[in-house]
Amino acid sequence: MIIDLPDTTASQVSKTLVRIRDEAGAVALGRVLTLIISSEIGDEEDVIVAANEASREHPMRIIVVSTDAEAATARLDAEIRVGGDAGASEVIVLRAYGGTAHDLRGLVTGLLLPDAPVVTWWPGQCPDCVGDTSLGKLAQRRITDAAAASDPTESLRRVAAGYQPGDTDFAWTRLTKWRSQLAATLDQPPYDAVLRAEVSGAVDSPSTVLLAAWLELRLQVPVTIDVADGNPSTGIHRVVLHRESGPISLERTSPTVVLLRQPGQPTHELSLPRPGLRECLAEELRRLDPDDEFGAVLENGLRAAERVA
Repeated sequence: MIIDLPDTTASQVSKTLVRIRDEAGAVALGRVLTLIISSEIGDEEDVIVAANEASREHPMRIIVVSTDAEAATARLDAEIRVGGDAGASEVIVLRAYGGTAHDLRGLVTGLLLPDAPVVTWWPGQCPDCVGDTSLGKLAQRRITDAAAASDPTESLRRVAAGYQPGDTDFAWTRLTKWRSQLAATLDQPPYDAVLRAEVSGAVDSPSTVLLAAWLELRLQVPVTIDVADGNPSTGIHRVVLHRESGPISLERTSPTVVLLRQPGQPTHELSLPRPGLRECLAEELRRLDPDDEFGAVLENGLRAAERVA
């Protein structure tokens, strides 16, 4: 069910939610958090779909805020989606125009679930220092996506420059399986030390820079980065760990498969698909404490980014 509230107020949206609860039952019961999504007008549907799918693992209230601050007339249009149109959540879409777009905190404060954590997600271009923004100050966790920016590498530098505990980025989330697989290979004999490493990826992949930074930080060895076009997949293309016994390599051969090559062992095909928005969002919502590893890697990531050819 979708309820349209054109030219409304935040107070009227809150009253409508109360009326829906009285008529249809306590829809807020079982919600574990509030997810605020800062989107662009016209770009809401894809992120709502991803959030609705993630809500089946994390039941939540979703508040989508999209703005057009340049509009001549101040106005707030809203939608409330419940039932089959909202997955295992309830969705509130706020489209703010003109002067109404200047007080985002005031728009959403009355709609937050009481005593529940808040997560804010910027699925597109994000502002500098998201922790200091009006929506960022409300949240325990703040999620950005450098890969969605017009200049991903520069966006990653901005994320690093404004980092505060509680910040994370989907460029880091997409590395989870790569990091797990690389760690697993080093847990097998022979236990030779890694002498140096190479990471290659697409020119628009901030994950390539972050993975190189993580390897350099944890292995304390030189890591080189190579970027190129023409691979069958975006993101990371190949990782090579050089040891005295021979190199270990993980190389993507398709959007869902990587080849693992190790000295003295047969080549293995591993399933390693690039996670979509739903998978990334669901993973990040599993933890609401600060990701200290991400913060430590960002410091090294800035230096690694400078070596991108």
